[in-house]
Amino acid sequence: MTASEYGRTAGRRAHAAVAGVFLVGAALAGCSAQSSEATGHEEPVAIEHAEGSDVARLTLTSQAADRLGLETAPVQQDAGGLRIPYSALLYMADGSTWVYASNEELVFEREPVTVVRIEGDTVLLSDGPAVGTEVATVGAAELFGSEFDTAH
Repeated sequence: MTASEYGRTAGRRAHAAVAGVFLVGAALAGCSAQSSEATGHEEPVAIEHAEGSDVARLTLTSQAADRLGLETAPVQQDAGGLRIPYSALLYMADGSTWVYASNEELVFEREPVTVVRIEGDTVLLSDGPAVGTEVATVGAAELFGSEFDTAH
């Protein structure tokens, strides 16, 4: 895929991804419409914002992960560089690319990645999470929706 083709494709995917996030973002955030005090239930996702950072730390309950069908895969490296499944890649409205990385079970943080090229279902990166880091491959859009509270 040439850089020009990649740019056009990425733009279309970014638009579709942002539109899709608004539709599916309620999967987690909508579950927390009632406070935990009122229902006696634990919130499905705890969101922590570090001072000075635009990226939140998301901690899911095991029930929330099950509801999402959450799946992850490790960042791999070969002679060509870092590789992740294409399903882990998220596009922001500004065209930047991210993944939800996890170094701790059920805890995710959005991390920027630099895409070199896409080869079928695999993305080659020049920069991203460390080799072996788990990235969300199913449920990433819902994590995005929770982080940015798109359900409200």
